[in-house]
Amino acid sequence: MHIPDGFLDAKTWVTTTIAGAGAVGYSLRRTRLAMEPKQIPLIALIGAFVFAAQMINFPIAGATSGHFLGGTMTAILFGPWIASIVMAAVLIVQAVVFQDGGITVLGANILCTGFIGSFVGYGIYMSGIRLFKGKGRAFIAWLAAWASIVAASAGVSILLAVSGTFELATALKAMVGWHMLIGIGEGTITALVTGYLMERSALTARGGIAHERITSHRA
Repeated sequence: MHIPDGFLDAKTWVTTTIAGAGAVGYSLRRTRLAMEPKQIPLIALIGAFVFAAQMINFPIAGATSGHFLGGTMTAILFGPWIASIVMAAVLIVQAVVFQDGGITVLGANILCTGFIGSFVGYGIYMSGIRLFKGKGRAFIAWLAAWASIVAASAGVSILLAVSGTFELATALKAMVGWHMLIGIGEGTITALVTGYLMERSALTARGGIAHERITSHRA
């Protein structure tokens, strides 16, 4: 889904660079308030997983490419603000070190992949959890991740169309069409990883409570 340099006109990449920088700055402020120190190792581990998964690219028409995102998975685990920072960090490293995605269009990639992907997926997930009162969590996570990758690809399509690179219909057909299929894998990975980590977290929490009760009883 990375947009290469030269695919957005000047007004579009300058605007998205400013908007992306502002969004990242605000997210950093929100993240400092929301992040707990004990979360940092797991956040780093998930960030490394997302980085590795995003390096697997699927070629798409017009020299663009598609790949797994991981924004919804990270947002479900830590919230959308932390997820957007993780995604931004991944995209920056990919662009600067691996030339995967352009430098001038980094703001556009961060907005589409990082923010749209994280917030759309998180919003759908939380709405589904509230609507169904926690039932069907795995399917809700799958659907949220699938929708997030489709929404992010639609955002890329709109930017390409605004820049005059492709007709909107052509961009949507190439990007959204492919990502509806890629989203199946995205949803499956998200449902499996979040389900496993949430289950382990719940078991750890119950174990901690049990340990406290045993210690108190012995005392």
